[in-house]
Amino acid sequence: MDSAAGDERPKVTAPMVRARKGGPPLIMATAYDYPSARIVDEAGIEIILVGDSVANVVHGHATTIKVGLDTMVLHTSAVARAEPRALIVGDMPWLTYHLSTESTIENAGRLIREGGAEAIKLEGGRKRLRMVKALIETEIPVMGHIGLTPQSVHAMGGHRVQGKLVDDARGLIKDAHALDEAGVFALVLEGIPDLVADIVTKEVSCPTIGIGAGSGTDGQVLVFHDILGLAYGKTPKFVRHFADLHAEAVEGMRSFRQAVENGSFPNDDETYHLSEEVAKALAEDK
Repeated sequence: MDSAAGDERPKVTAPMVRARKGGPPLIMATAYDYPSARIVDEAGIEIILVGDSVANVVHGHATTIKVGLDTMVLHTSAVARAEPRALIVGDMPWLTYHLSTESTIENAGRLIREGGAEAIKLEGGRKRLRMVKALIETEIPVMGHIGLTPQSVHAMGGHRVQGKLVDDARGLIKDAHALDEAGVFALVLEGIPDLVADIVTKEVSCPTIGIGAGSGTDGQVLVFHDILGLAYGKTPKFVRHFADLHAEAVEGMRSFRQAVENGSFPNDDETYHLSEEVAKALAEDK
């Protein structure tokens, strides 16, 4: 058994993650239910993100803005029931942290109280600074997220790499500094040029976790279904499939169908039997 996944692993906390700046790379993966959380945690991955990407990979929506808070609480609570040693980070869905600091705190509180999240993640830079500060003042650990922010898909004109122009790159760097100074314990950098990610990583005190941001960040994150080859449709260039469970799953289902068709399932070992005495008694009833 991989020692990283053994019982001796300490429970990961937000302060532990922040303290890893410049240390061994942080590893985060998404999970959306009990079995996926068990798989991710047993693999020794340190942070579980219950991402709003559940809208795409589980519910089949084209964008993440289709998922609401009730759905996120449902999936987060399923992950929490796995009792992982990994830190559970709940994603705040679209419009749950945009209207007021009061509603933002209340919505984050639901993810923690009802969902069992141990920290929350929200998208956006300086525009969301007021909400970030309010959450941190309420002692809710916050993970930031800048660059390609999927909830802003319509404003961005699609899922496009961000920070390619000078002013845009400078804006991202300013966003990173503002979130860092506000007290986020980690910062996701998505879909930005590697040089911009490198600058941010060197200049902020919190660890950065990249997804489509090159190899210079303090850690990496990918979606569960992308890692295991379970996603449908075209995937971004930064995605690598580390397994092909889709093909294995289809083959398993095909084998099941064939076994039923040819009568080999269920076999005698897979069947419950009456005792001879009960069988004889029933036969005498006829």
